Amino acid sequence: MISFNQIKILNAPFPIIVFFAIGFFQKVGTVLADDQLREVIVSHTDEKGVLQLYRMNEDGTDSRQITHSKNGCRMPSCSPDRKKVAYVEQIGHGLALRISDLNGDNAKTLIGEGMNLMPSWIPDSEHLVWMKVKPQPKKQDPARNAQIHIMNLKTGQSRKLFTHEEQLKHSNAMPAISPKGDRIAFVSDRSGEMRIWVSDLDGANANLVSPPDKEYDKEIKAPVEQKVPAWSPDGKWIAHWEGVEMIHMSKFTGIQNPERDRMISSTFHVWVVSSDGKNRQKVGRGDDPTWSPDGFVTRAFPDPKRGGPKVMMRTQSGEKELPIVPPKKNWGRFTWLP
Repeated sequence: MISFNQIKILNAPFPIIVFFAIGFFQKVGTVLADDQLREVIVSHTDEKGVLQLYRMNEDGTDSRQITHSKNGCRMPSCSPDRKKVAYVEQIGHGLALRISDLNGDNAKTLIGEGMNLMPSWIPDSEHLVWMKVKPQPKKQDPARNAQIHIMNLKTGQSRKLFTHEEQLKHSNAMPAISPKGDRIAFVSDRSGEMRIWVSDLDGANANLVSPPDKEYDKEIKAPVEQKVPAWSPDGKWIAHWEGVEMIHMSKFTGIQNPERDRMISSTFHVWVVSSDGKNRQKVGRGDDPTWSPDGFVTRAFPDPKRGGPKVMMRTQSGEKELPIVPPKKNWGRFTWLP
């Protein structure tokens, strides 16, 4: 079985975040003053190598550990009302969907069975969506065998978000709800390879929004895929990852080929596309995009010199490092407090 820390969508191996805030992206949001610190919740390893959640300022100060998991917590997602954080915790051979206050108190399990990934809030802060992976063969990409679920946090009731028979013939994964709550960006194989789609919340009126420049990498001999959509705060743009998937690397194929692994890593880029699909632009090398509250896209990629995540932010006054993950630590994504 693939280790959870090795699956790309679990975000372990890609440890740098850069805010690309020049030209095109300056139109997305406004820049906060450099001395106005915002808060983040970050998943990074503790002294025992276990992923935990830490709440801190964006400059790394005032860091407080808010989980004490035996097996690891990752994929934090802060509620729009700033009261709760949803996250994924490894329990046994599965991944449970959990929720707590922002300081870690009142933690409880929402869904305990199966593999539950990528929680995303609906703006009312009373509903969550996430992807639930079906039982699958070893070394298969989880996003290729998943469906999106929704839960009412007041009643505890949950169901599949999409219900139409034609929609459910395909894998639907990695949900991201628009700021207004009326649309959803997600990943699906309904056009063949995994691509970014946008639809109404119930899955109706689905459209492919970011067709890649090429469908197949002839040199690597593997398809180009897209994952991890993320909405800008104004709802006008969607950032996403694009490249050749990790499952084609040596540690998954069992065939050692370092040069091919390097070539695959070099395909990892973050793109931004308008929500109507009319404008598309490459941000740069990386993975796991998110957006800051003032509208700047983030991206993640390895920094071997640091031996772990290095966080950078480009402001109007230039780039600066955001030390939200200690050196030589693994990580499992982060979320901004709204």
